[in-house]
Amino acid sequence: MTEQEKMIAGELYQAMHDKELLQQRNACKEACFEYNNLRPNEAASKTKILLKLFGKCDESVVIEQPFHCDYGYNIKVGKNFFANYNCVILDCAPVTFGDNCFVAPNCCFTTATHPFDAETRNAGLETALPITVGDNVWIGANVTVLPGVHIGNNVVIGAGSVVTRDIPDGFVAYGNPCRPHRKCEEKK
Repeated sequence: MTEQEKMIAGELYQAMHDKELLQQRNACKEACFEYNNLRPNEAASKTKILLKLFGKCDESVVIEQPFHCDYGYNIKVGKNFFANYNCVILDCAPVTFGDNCFVAPNCCFTTATHPFDAETRNAGLETALPITVGDNVWIGANVTVLPGVHIGNNVVIGAGSVVTRDIPDGFVAYGNPCRPHRKCEEKK
């Protein structure tokens, strides 16, 4: 099993010293550099880069610059995806967003997790757990979503939250750690 296969399977893998993964991250950094240095009016060029970089997206994707990710190919976004400035997606495992997701500035989605044992961690070993965000989700500014989290459909995550566990469908959730506080109101 390759280190990439271990990574995607959620097993302990060599993140820092595997040549294939290093090359993939470097290629992704080059694509992000190109993306982040495009002029604001070059929307078609931005979309073209994202279509090539991501595992799944369509022409409706909009991500404000700067944007950073690790691999790109593990990111799947549905229709009408918008991420504001300074979005970071550390996609060592799959990160999936449904349709109509809106991400405010300075948000981080991180799938990487490191062993508590210092010797194992210092050897460059880590694991990764997927993140899933449902349809019709609004994520407020400065939110961090941690490895293995599932955010349901029709959810609002309040600004500054640290999402450490799953959030069920239809809730407004916020805090550190982020917890559901009330049901989202139906439009009348």
